[in-house]
Amino acid sequence: MSLRESAADMRDELVRLRHALHREPELGLDLPRTQEKVLTALSGLPLEVRLGQKLSSITAVLRGARPGPTVLLRGDMDALPVSERSGAAVTSQVHGRMHACGHDLHTTMLAGAAHLLAARRDRLAGNVVFMFQPGEEGQGGAKIMIDEGVLDAAGERPVAAYALHVISSVLPQGVFVTKSGPIMAAADRLIVTVRGAGGHGSAPHRANDPIPAACEMVTALQTMVTRGFDVFDPVVVTVGSFHAGTTDNVIPEEARFEATIRSFSSASHARIQERAVSLVKGIAAAHGLDVEAEYEVSYPVTVNDGSEADFVGSTIREVYGEQRFIKAPQPFTGSEDFSFVCDQVPSAFVALGACPSDADPGKAAYNHAPEALFDDAVLSDGTALYAELAARRLGLAAT
Repeated sequence: MSLRESAADMRDELVRLRHALHREPELGLDLPRTQEKVLTALSGLPLEVRLGQKLSSITAVLRGARPGPTVLLRGDMDALPVSERSGAAVTSQVHGRMHACGHDLHTTMLAGAAHLLAARRDRLAGNVVFMFQPGEEGQGGAKIMIDEGVLDAAGERPVAAYALHVISSVLPQGVFVTKSGPIMAAADRLIVTVRGAGGHGSAPHRANDPIPAACEMVTALQTMVTRGFDVFDPVVVTVGSFHAGTTDNVIPEEARFEATIRSFSSASHARIQERAVSLVKGIAAAHGLDVEAEYEVSYPVTVNDGSEADFVGSTIREVYGEQRFIKAPQPFTGSEDFSFVCDQVPSAFVALGACPSDADPGKAAYNHAPEALFDDAVLSDGTALYAELAARRLGLAAT
């Protein structure tokens, strides 16, 4: 029986686990109930299991019957601080928390892949590391797991690593997408506090108003992007938070804004840090204001290894057919802390359309939305792909 057929036979078990995870979402690095559910799902398998120290991670190693290289498979486990309005039959039972990015599907698929590969252990030449990761949504859980040794869990570095991510819209259900090179953006955060002197709104010349200068910074950042960076190596700056003042007739002492900054190459990633901070400091100086500019580097660019991306594409086409694979024309503008793994191991990150079959992918709610819906129908195929990639890299062909 092929891996795809075996995964299809597991559908009911996969759905039960995914629903259990979806009902009880947890945030950040501390996911005790999620960890418990995953450990129960892995119980009885011939795995070497190690738990995280600074986070509720699970690292599980499956050793094949014959010697060979190591392959890493990663699934993230954390949810988002979102109140669910999906209208699904199974919804979050925790107010203000939701698996709005589909990580419950990733976790389920990875656990399913562990079962598929464990059942074929006697035919594997090498090791598989299953990386169950908390804290993808901004806490950098992948980097913490790397610091705690996930890449060396089998005794040697993986020769390849793979991660899968479901998307609730844009892609038709069951379609896989990847590309070589940059696949997800770097994500940074710029926090700017402009300080002046408060005063009466009727006499601005007797104060030093920080608001106009802060507004000028916001628009100047946009101009800088269009005039300072190659349109074919884009940078995106979005100011999502701006706060100043308490009422209409008082000039405040302080104005503060925060921006997310996305880039798609290491060169632009490095350059935007210097340019953004220099720009806001220059504008503040021109207005005689003090400014504090904090630039927080979050996730680097997620870069797919060319050979591994080609391998993923050929595997998908062979197992699922040409119609199920699309080579992405450009990177996704979201970011991923799987990028930390990509920086150290030849890797490939692949997206899977999980939009309900009766919905229009062009109109369906996108990941992170309260209305986002992910169809259980993709669980078997995602599980099988995880297992196929590892099995083929370890010499188990014609699965």
